[in-house]
Amino acid sequence: MATTKTVETVSQSVANMPFLYREHSREQLLEALRKMHLIRQFEEGAEESYTRGLIHGTMHLSIGQEASAMGVCLALTNEDQITSTHRGHGHCIAKGADVKRMFAEFFGKTTGYCAGRGGSMHIADVTTGNLGANGIVGGGIPIAVGAALTSKRMKTGKVIVCFFGDGANNEGAFHEALNMASVWKLPVVFVCENNKYGMSTSTERSTAVANIADRAAGYSMPGVIVDGNNLSDVAEASRIAVERARSGQGPSLIECKTYRHRGHSKSDRNRYRTKEEIDDWMTNRDPIVLFENQLVEFGITDAAALEAIRESVRQDIAAAITYAKESPAPETADLGLNVYTESA
Repeated sequence: MATTKTVETVSQSVANMPFLYREHSREQLLEALRKMHLIRQFEEGAEESYTRGLIHGTMHLSIGQEASAMGVCLALTNEDQITSTHRGHGHCIAKGADVKRMFAEFFGKTTGYCAGRGGSMHIADVTTGNLGANGIVGGGIPIAVGAALTSKRMKTGKVIVCFFGDGANNEGAFHEALNMASVWKLPVVFVCENNKYGMSTSTERSTAVANIADRAAGYSMPGVIVDGNNLSDVAEASRIAVERARSGQGPSLIECKTYRHRGHSKSDRNRYRTKEEIDDWMTNRDPIVLFENQLVEFGITDAAALEAIRESVRQDIAAAITYAKESPAPETADLGLNVYTESA
């Protein structure tokens, strides 16, 4: 005979669930999963388009880091702002970017977010609070502090999240920006996506401290280390840091321990990592698989619904690539547009 769950039993069961499942509805959880699939399939589609010669230049893929981008952005409103990195496609999508316009930007088309002039590393969408990706290592950190100063001075209530990689923590801008943000108690959250390698150099060889979050103590702010592939852990750390920033208590530093499945860029021959290390992260620590398994374990969804989400995303990506292919290319006559300001 089936056991009937009492209200008390159900309440205890919910109370024992990780933060993410206590604080978000089923619809919100499934939308988070959908966006994680959208990030993954967007980058897989971009990679394939690059291989076919449809995209030129290079790109830096964040496949394997989807929980970091999505978990952090779950705590943000549409008015809150982010700065991103050269590995920023996931941040853009998690903050609400349209993949059609992102692909158009990749393809160098006029319908792209920057009219095809920025490409992979410089996508911006101010309407959703994305102040832009940045091809300079650590380049977005002082920009985020400037945006946070604006928020405080103008009393807008906006919180700014600054994404950066482990390589940026050794840049002078990192230390200057964290110090200034702490002195002025600015509403900014610094998020380091530590994927273990700055290009081809491991953090063990490049960084004196064991954890990048340890550096927060030098600037009198909380430093938190989370499993960057566990969406719930990232989301909880983000919520706490965002609430702290929004209440006027100042900045925080979150270090998401994660891993990129691909090389540093499309030109990376990937000889500095072992096959065993890569396979372990891909097989046992994939953030999307981990999240899907939890959703099934907690009875939030089932295998059929998961496949429906994947198929829906596949259709969206295919439509986005078609949109980019069919969008108009820029005209030579328009070369000077959006380069200089109009004279007074």
